[in-house]
Amino acid sequence: MDILYFAWVRERIGLPRERVDSDAATVAELVDELRAREDRYAVAFEDLGALRVAIDQELSDFDAPIAGAREIAFFPPMTGG
Repeated sequence: MDILYFAWVRERIGLPRERVDSDAATVAELVDELRAREDRYAVAFEDLGALRVAIDQELSDFDAPIAGAREIAFFPPMTGG
């Protein structure tokens, strides 16, 4: 699946996107796998309360299943302006 990173998440990880093979069942399990890769992922996913996630361009929760997902995006909360 493709993993997309936006705003400061992208800056901390150093990539706008990457393709990941994962056995994770949920977004939270995927995040755990990513955190275990390198420190830069651990830093980016340090506070999940400061992040939002979308599965195939639909806002979702971190406990959402990801079976069959083509794309998962991580980004900070959006604000109006």
